[in-house]
Amino acid sequence: MHSKTKEFMIEFKTSSELIDYEKALTVMEDRVDGIHEGSQTELLWFVQHPPLYTAGTSSREEDLLNPTRFPVHQVGRGGQYTYHGPGQRVVYIMLNLKKRGADVREFVSNLEGIVIDTLAELGVTGERRKGRVGIWVNDNQNEKKIAAIGIRIRHWITFHGISINVNPDLEHFSGIVPCGISKYGVTSLSDLKIDCTMLGVDHILKKHFLRTFKGIT
Repeated sequence: MHSKTKEFMIEFKTSSELIDYEKALTVMEDRVDGIHEGSQTELLWFVQHPPLYTAGTSSREEDLLNPTRFPVHQVGRGGQYTYHGPGQRVVYIMLNLKKRGADVREFVSNLEGIVIDTLAELGVTGERRKGRVGIWVNDNQNEKKIAAIGIRIRHWITFHGISINVNPDLEHFSGIVPCGISKYGVTSLSDLKIDCTMLGVDHILKKHFLRTFKGIT
């Protein structure tokens, strides 16, 4: 199902089925071209994937601990290895940064803020960490990653985006060193005993996306 919020000229689309990763890449690249040409609106696409690993532009071979466990996709986004799978909300973000000051650092900071504010509504304190990508929480005095951020930009149009661990199988992360950081673990809303559905997370995320990027047409 999908809907358009005309006031903001951003389309919100949610896919109920698990989306093949290569298909997602094709959709994103086509949409980026359409936004650049002015033939399509901006898009926030809420998806889940079957289990897979992705390797960003800074990935290191030694961080792929189990190369045959799940499909591995080489992608052009920033960052290192990450995992996607059922129970993880991935939001692909195709926005025109030329309409937002063409400031990549501010855009990434805005995405971090959206995740932090979403988690706060669910009773979770998410935090930035200097030198570490993503959003982190303290779980019984242990720092763990709950959300990842990785973007790519073409013609000042963004794609790729964010992922939040709602209730994925956290053991699936053991096949990689997530984002190249072996010292810290990963967690999820479910692991933190937060009772929230994927649709509930989506509702909060959409609210904060609109609040952050309001008034942009």
